Amino acid sequence: MPVSADTLLRTLRRRSAPTPTSIKIIGLDDFAWRRGHRYGTIVCDLEQRRIIDLLADREIGTVTAWLKDHPDIEIVCRDRGGGYREAATKGAPQALQIADRWHLLENASAAFLDIIRRHMHHLRRAVTSGDIDPKRLSAVEKRQWKGWLKRDEANEKVRALHKSGTALKAIARHTGLSRQTVRRIVRGTRDDVFRSRESMLDRWAVKKSVADKGSSREVDARITASPNVRRKPTTVAL
Repeated sequence: MPVSADTLLRTLRRRSAPTPTSIKIIGLDDFAWRRGHRYGTIVCDLEQRRIIDLLADREIGTVTAWLKDHPDIEIVCRDRGGGYREAATKGAPQALQIADRWHLLENASAAFLDIIRRHMHHLRRAVTSGDIDPKRLSAVEKRQWKGWLKRDEANEKVRALHKSGTALKAIARHTGLSRQTVRRIVRGTRDDVFRSRESMLDRWAVKKSVADKGSSREVDARITASPNVRRKPTTVAL
């Protein structure tokens, strides 16, 4: 009887991995039957590394009932949502609840980005600490520079108003900016960075000026650290 390769592999896997009589370590997570509309729950045996059941929804009652039917469960690995926590507490009170690795990394990343976002204004200031000489900018760079100065002035004005206790709606009305833009400025996610263009002539000029003061490795280090080396012009959002 002709069969496809996928059917053959699926049959072999089904027969070579019998369902265990007792399940001790499981993983719970949701999946989408239809994204944004209907979700179910996937239950995995983490010792066998295989799916053991799919539940019709992710309601607390449904998951609790399934856990009560499997009293041998010792460990429940889940996300940090309240629904699965409550279901595991009711359905498997004897089991130890742990957070899975993906959600731990996701939550740690979110916390890190939140801290960075709150201090982004100071970080951006540090990135653009070097002075920029407008006389050395091209016509295109000057337009970008003037635009950056205008945005930076507006950002500082919004921050000053917010620091004085002015509401976001009032700040938007006073500055003529949208409320969404004002909110981005207050959160530190609207600032950008202006960087000047790197010139090959500038690089060699700096190298020539320090060539007699150290080894080639020291010269390269001085070039990299020199504020006279012009960098590529761009407005970069961090």
